[in-house]
Amino acid sequence: MALGAILMSASGLLAQPADGFGGFQQQAELETSQVWNDVNYAGDDQAYHTCDIYLPKVEKDAYPVVVHIYGSAWFSNSSKGAADLGTIVKALLNAGYAVVCPNHRSSGDAQWPAQINDIKAVIRFIRGEAATYKFDTSFIATSGFSSGGHLSSVCGTTNGVKVAEVGKETIDIEGAVGNYTHESSLVNASCDWSGPVDLTDMECGEHMTFGESSPEDILLGGTKLTDEPDKYIGLSATHYVDPADVPIIIFHGEKDNVVPCCQGVKFYAVLQAAGVKSEATFVPEGGHGMGMYSAENLQKMVDFLDGVRLGK
Repeated sequence: MALGAILMSASGLLAQPADGFGGFQQQAELETSQVWNDVNYAGDDQAYHTCDIYLPKVEKDAYPVVVHIYGSAWFSNSSKGAADLGTIVKALLNAGYAVVCPNHRSSGDAQWPAQINDIKAVIRFIRGEAATYKFDTSFIATSGFSSGGHLSSVCGTTNGVKVAEVGKETIDIEGAVGNYTHESSLVNASCDWSGPVDLTDMECGEHMTFGESSPEDILLGGTKLTDEPDKYIGLSATHYVDPADVPIIIFHGEKDNVVPCCQGVKFYAVLQAAGVKSEATFVPEGGHGMGMYSAENLQKMVDFLDGVRLGK
């Protein structure tokens, strides 16, 4: 089944209950005190550099922040308005977190690492505009579904990495997007919901066949793993894992046929081997978003972030 068909079928699930398809939940009743839509975090006029900002209903002087990133196989540059609003975003707001949902450049706009450059710019923007939007920058986390989970995971494993040398490849992880390049892009924790994290091994389990070119091939400029393996290594969150990484929590469905569950299993094993504080939940009947957003799992996410934030 081609990815376009997945996205088309998923778009029909926008009004599904909260435990529906991840990444495609537009219709949600969010309890907020303030909302800003289409805020440009890069200081340019590009729609793919905008974000939506939500503050919890209970008013405070400042709120800890979670950046939640939509999934699209890196094909969308404008899906922030459908970024798990009825599940992940709602749970975070109800738990007292400000939530920032950004757009980012798609693989059609620019090759990797433009996408992680954009997310790093969002984090720097949060620090640079903390007073404007009531952000408590002592705690900033990332979260994401599918390709958003990939970007969230890369954020969690590349704290402090400006430029990565991977074999023959030099990868500018940090980038220079936006007006706040003097600010830090460090995060305190990351959540990975069904993300592809080892792009050298997407054949590790039952998966969807995308045809001649996979989403990661397109993201890397139409190359192939067999021809330029260093590019795929440098795209993988697992490559950057080291003992200094921030805590990371993983959720993956065992029946996910888009991003196989073995991706999450491998990520957890690598994190554990490095001594990184990490948790993983593998849902026996969970698909690619389907069946993943139970109240129990959403509470696990909140408890994990609260634990990191409060030093528990």
